[in-house]
Amino acid sequence: MTILTSKRAPGEPIWTDLSTPDLDKAKAFYGELFGWNFFDSGPDFGHYNMAMLQGQSAAGMAPMQPGSDMPSAWTVYFSSNDASADAARTAELGGMVIMDAMPVGELGVMAICADPTGAVFGLWQSGQHIGASIEDEPGTMAWSEVNTRDSVRASEFYSKLFNLTPSKIDGMEYFQLQRDGRSVCGILQMDENWGDLPPHWMQYFMVEDVDTAAEKAAAAGGTVHVAPFDTGYGRIAVIGDPFGATFSILTPPSA
Repeated sequence: MTILTSKRAPGEPIWTDLSTPDLDKAKAFYGELFGWNFFDSGPDFGHYNMAMLQGQSAAGMAPMQPGSDMPSAWTVYFSSNDASADAARTAELGGMVIMDAMPVGELGVMAICADPTGAVFGLWQSGQHIGASIEDEPGTMAWSEVNTRDSVRASEFYSKLFNLTPSKIDGMEYFQLQRDGRSVCGILQMDENWGDLPPHWMQYFMVEDVDTAAEKAAAAGGTVHVAPFDTGYGRIAVIGDPFGATFSILTPPSA
């Protein structure tokens, strides 16, 4: 387990949150799956909930506005030293600013954008809230990757936006974006097997045992979209929660 107490470098995936039509049922589902408990920030912050693990913030959860036509989804946020400038840079590089940079009390500044291939992501300029404060523990953020129809264009965009170096994996249409030789996030090329699913960021959460967690998710009303399978980076499954938000679970390979 690692406890984080300081801001991360720009371009690091530091936070993820869920927009859901039924906050209480979503909290019950994820609480059972990941062992989270929740802190409600109250009406001034739209009842945004912090998902807590061992007293540390692991993720966020917010109720969707009534009548919203947006799908329930997880959003991945990247660290930014200047969310307003990075949002403007997003537009210059061919992306789109969905929500201009705005302060969230003393917690920080956020913006919502989309890359040139259509995948939505967030920017977070840390104030009092530095993002997830716990990692390397079941129930924490483990990896983030964008699934896109144009991995080359996405790679160029995020590399320039966050000053990262792309590294293509041999034999795969997959890029890892790196800083100083350390992988920060991934880019996966979608093919015909993805059907008409739009480009999107996928959040991975660490679990102790993927197979057990997948069974637990299904029993709690979720859907196992991709059954557990082995990779060189660990055992993975793709899950849908009871309201359609998709995420992945990962058990890293043992030492």
